[in-house]
Amino acid sequence: MSWVALFFAGLFEIGWAIGLKYTDGFTKLMPSLATLVAMTVSIVLLALALKTLPLGTAYAIWTGIGTVGTALLGIVLFGEPSDALRLGCIGLIVAGIVGLKLLSSH
Repeated sequence: MSWVALFFAGLFEIGWAIGLKYTDGFTKLMPSLATLVAMTVSIVLLALALKTLPLGTAYAIWTGIGTVGTALLGIVLFGEPSDALRLGCIGLIVAGIVGLKLLSSH
């Protein structure tokens, strides 16, 4: 169950990171509220996952999910660069996430 909580914590991290772009420096009410809710849910789910998962592993995977998802959505939503080197680096992060999960004993 901790892995499921960690996965969704990562998804909510993507949500709040993307949400920050829409808050306009927290000057727009609805995007700001949605971003704050996503932040809260993400942290709470991470805390639940940390009850049984190692801190370093869980934190690295949480931030990795957030990083990969945010980078990919930045490409799709905001027209950020999608050259091969950038995508390759994102792939290395995914490899790190998978490697940490496979090496975890939980």
